Parts: sequence; structure tokens; C-alpha cells
Amino acid sequence: MASSPTVLMRLMASAYSVAHRAGTIVRNVMTGGDLGIVEKCGPSDLQTKADRLVQMSICASLARKFPRVTIIGEEDLPSHDVDEELIEDGQCEEILKKAFPPQYSSIKEEELVVWVDPLDGTKEYTEGLLDHVTVLIGIAYEGKAIAGVINQPFYNYEAGADAVLGRTIWGVLGLGAFGFQLKEVPAGNHIITTTRSHSSKLVNDCISAMNPDNVVRVGGAGNKIIQLIEGKASAYVFASPGCKKWDTCAPEAILHAVGGKLTDIHGNPFHYNKEVKHMNSAGVLATLRNFDYYASRVPESVKQALVP
Repeated sequence: MASSPTVLMRLMASAYSVAHRAGTIVRNVMTGGDLGIVEKCGPSDLQTKADRLVQMSICASLARKFPRVTIIGEEDLPSHDVDEELIEDGQCEEILKKAFPPQYSSIKEEELVVWVDPLDGTKEYTEGLLDHVTVLIGIAYEGKAIAGVINQPFYNYEAGADAVLGRTIWGVLGLGAFGFQLKEVPAGNHIITTTRSHSSKLVNDCISAMNPDNVVRVGGAGNKIIQLIEGKASAYVFASPGCKKWDTCAPEAILHAVGGKLTDIHGNPFHYNKEVKHMNSAGVLATLRNFDYYASRVPESVKQALVP
């Protein structure tokens, strides 16, 4: 007889269903027409009705099933008195059938930290750049990103009226990643994906030093990692503070699950304990392959400017 699902398996199966529901909420808010936009810290730091509803949905749904898990969301919102319509209690049966790595079998609820970005690429969402938008749920254990879910609410949105919208990608370190077709940029091509709305001289100096064949500027950390694993870019370079732990936890877990690497601009790993500061002060460098090629080309001036 098969053993009962571990805490991590159950949490991942729930996170998948919760992320799927989140994608529906994001699309419904867009269809409704009133995005409810407010500025948090300026015109490039926005929050919408979708950010608020999705965070409440994710955090309340997971907290109800896993009350001892620490859940940290981007938005500063109450976690109580959440509308029952926002609660998702389903779980992905496919995930429960997987053979999870044995090193995770004895993990306790209270040892897990969940990092939630309810709408990664909010600015792009408000501008109608819908393919940039993702929902991110990352799971950390002992400070390390070990599992993640990325929902793309508008995947396929340019495929016509009859297209099925949205997809959910997920991965676990030591198990693999699912929901997409892994592809690499052709050997010898150096395509860098970077920020669309938070550029600076430092960001551009770092990219120039890598002598790329092409630079793709898009929104959302989740979107950029998808570009790496689907062969549209070979490196994600962001030589600037600004990214937070909820931006990188889920993407990092999925990237690492397929053999990639995500660090700060110095090559230092991120830590996702519940006590850590939220800001990734020393930027982000990520690749599916050939990490050392890009890391060796980061200028010393950039490293000196970005203190971990």
C-alpha cells in the first residue's frame, strides 16, 4: 500500500490548485474592467484589485489547511475575514501521485515558509501586457527554495477566442519541473532577459559587459525564469536592488529543479527563512546553463555598488 502523502506533497498539491484559482481571479478582474489601481511607493510600484484578491485567496486557503506553515505575501493585507468565495480547498491529484524525494519525507509544517507574490508584473498587467503576468507561490525549507508554483493567467491569450487561457508550472528540487517543455537557447547564443520598467545605468552597464547578442526587456521575475526554461533567453540579469524574496522563491525552485542556477549578482545564494529581509539588495543573476560564463563577466564596479 502506498504511504500517505507527506506535508510537502500535500502543500504542493494545494498550492497548485490555489494558483490555478488565482489565475481565474486575475482574469476575472481584467474582464470586469475596474482594476482598482493604487500606487504603493510610486508610479512603478502599483497594486490592483487582483493583487489584493489573489493574496487573500492564496494566504487564507493555504493557512486554513496548513495552519503552522509561515506564509509571507507581498501585499500588506489582513488575513482574516476573507470571503468564502475566495477559498480554494482542492488539491492536484497528479502531484500526490509523484514520488517525492525521500529527504523531504519528515518535514514538519512549522518548518516550511511560503513566499507569495499574488501578481508578479503588476505594472504590465495595468498596461495590457498580459503575457508578462504570473502568480508565484514558493516553498522554502531550512532557508532554501525547494518547491514552487508559477501560474500564467493569460498564457495563450493571443491564440484566438477559442484558446484555453492559462497554465500552471510547478517544480520540486530533486523531482523535476512540470507543465512546460524544457528548451535551451542554441549553443553560442547569448540572449539576456532583464527588467522592462526598472532599468538604470547600473543594469545596462552590467548587461553591456556581457556582450549579448540580444536583450529582451520584459516584466515580472516569474516571466523571466519561464523565458530561461523555454529557450527564449539564456540569462536573467538584474543588477539592481528591487526584487524581493516573493519574486524569486518560486522561480528559483523551478529553475534549480531543472539544473539551472539563480543567485544574487555576486553569485551568493538567497536565503528564504521567515526572519530574512525581504529585499534582494544585490540584484539577481540566473541561467539555465553556463552560469559561470555570465557570472565571470559582471563588472567589479557593479559588484561594489550592490551590497548583499
